[in-house]
Amino acid sequence: MPVLRVALGQCRLIVGDLPGNAAVATDLARRAVAAGADVLVLPEMHLTGYMPEDLVLRRSFLQATERTLEQLTGELPPELLVVVGLAGTQPGTGRPTNEAAFVHGGRIVARYAKHHLPNYGVFDEYRYFARGDAFPVVRFKGVDIGAVICEDLWQDHGPVSVARSAGVDLILCPNGSPWERGKGRQRAESIVGPRAREAGAAIAYVNQVGGQDEVVYDGQSFVVDGSGQLVARSPQFVEDLLLADLELADRPAAVRNGPVDVGDGTFMTVSRHELPGQVPAGRERLPRSIAPQLPLHNEIWQALVVATRDYVEKNGFKSVVLGLSGGIDSAVVATIAVDALGAERVHTVALPSAYSSQHSLDDAAELARRQGTQHQVIRIAPVVDGFHLALEGSGGLHGLAEENLQARVRGTTLMALSNEHGHLVLTTGNKSELATGFSTLYGDSAGGFAPIKDVEKSLVWELARWRNDASPDAPPIPENSITKPPSAELAPGQLDSDRLPDYTVLDRVLDGYVEQDLGRAELIERGEDPQVVDRVIRLVDGAEYKRRQYPPGPKTTMKAFGRDRRLPITSKWREQPSDG
Repeated sequence: MPVLRVALGQCRLIVGDLPGNAAVATDLARRAVAAGADVLVLPEMHLTGYMPEDLVLRRSFLQATERTLEQLTGELPPELLVVVGLAGTQPGTGRPTNEAAFVHGGRIVARYAKHHLPNYGVFDEYRYFARGDAFPVVRFKGVDIGAVICEDLWQDHGPVSVARSAGVDLILCPNGSPWERGKGRQRAESIVGPRAREAGAAIAYVNQVGGQDEVVYDGQSFVVDGSGQLVARSPQFVEDLLLADLELADRPAAVRNGPVDVGDGTFMTVSRHELPGQVPAGRERLPRSIAPQLPLHNEIWQALVVATRDYVEKNGFKSVVLGLSGGIDSAVVATIAVDALGAERVHTVALPSAYSSQHSLDDAAELARRQGTQHQVIRIAPVVDGFHLALEGSGGLHGLAEENLQARVRGTTLMALSNEHGHLVLTTGNKSELATGFSTLYGDSAGGFAPIKDVEKSLVWELARWRNDASPDAPPIPENSITKPPSAELAPGQLDSDRLPDYTVLDRVLDGYVEQDLGRAELIERGEDPQVVDRVIRLVDGAEYKRRQYPPGPKTTMKAFGRDRRLPITSKWREQPSDG
């Protein structure tokens, strides 16, 4: 049986950077050849970057992508079979396609277009792409190789059943699979392993790594054999060239060429392409390389760090600035920023007003000292007083309006520093606050990126504890920032608990209402207090307009605000006691 050496290029890409992404492909291909690889598979839409969104609706973008592919074919090592993802064009219709091109010997041998187009969560592929109905099989060094793309593995039937009918020995699967908590285990154990057994073929699954706006890719590329057993796996959140030697049996094909009934009311057409070459005799087998999976809190932290770093660097910012209050949220965001960028690029600002406590200033200063951020104190009380003086003629500000004024002066100050020095403002609000509208528009919600936007308050505390435990000799976050009761300090003696349920209770109700889409009656049936449920639902439903104006931030759950959970601002629907 031939032993094929497969390389998986887990890499960081930038949407729209066609020359840069092509250069990444060339570099990985040269490294793969140096490592003795026969085949290299690259991530979904490698050349264009993923997700390109409405860029694929521009003819000029598709034409430039095609020119880049043509140039790349002449630059790749001719002896290596490379499968590279891109946005293509469907012959006849001109509609965009999500494709993988087989490149060998300086030419494009075959092209596969994604068959199953996801249209849920962060995906809108029905909006963009035409479905593929061709299944090319490339015979290379005695092995029949097919390809599927990402969602093609997640759906029953489809190209995997076609691969079985075609007698494919190896399936290459380019992916742009966004990370969510624990998703890596689901991919390998629940999805790809069973698909390998269904196809009777090994599967090489490559995923990109890095942040792209509100999604983050964790990599964790892997290879399973025909029995679904794990053969190799890359680490999470880092670039990697994963190599695996696969002993592959040449299986007879039920269908040589022609249409195959997919089983979902569609057909795919098998075609065959023969390439020269044979596996080198006597090649020493590689040891198996299976990177461990990160524990959950470590995984979440690395995702937030990578997402923050890539948003800053891919968008050309040299530094960030954030308001450092001495509380838990800003402490965690500052620590994420330092881990992502280095302390010299992180500017922290304490912005005390009339009701700010000395311990908050001290806690902020202590964190800055521990982590070495560029720290300053800007006292905003005189500015707030100036607003009050200016507004005296219209009756002045009182209560909540007075509180929000302080928050808005802080937001304006941070944005002024951003304009003057080119910093990106990091917003420090968490998912619990965002869900309930517990923030001030144009105040603490102002900024360009929100690292913990999709992290509930209870988890913020857990992450702080985890991060300190990870550096026991020099914990970065002061203990007082973790243990003291949270407060916006916009009124005398103010605490978050004055206006919100206990965060443990709140986050549990939010999990049911937001993450699981449970109605009022279902929440109460689970044992939640009806008064708390009504209060939380009222807060969540009334804050949609605020969420629409919130900065982007990394998705960590299945129901991140913005891309996953989309509700109208103007709506008369209200949860009723009879709703089940």
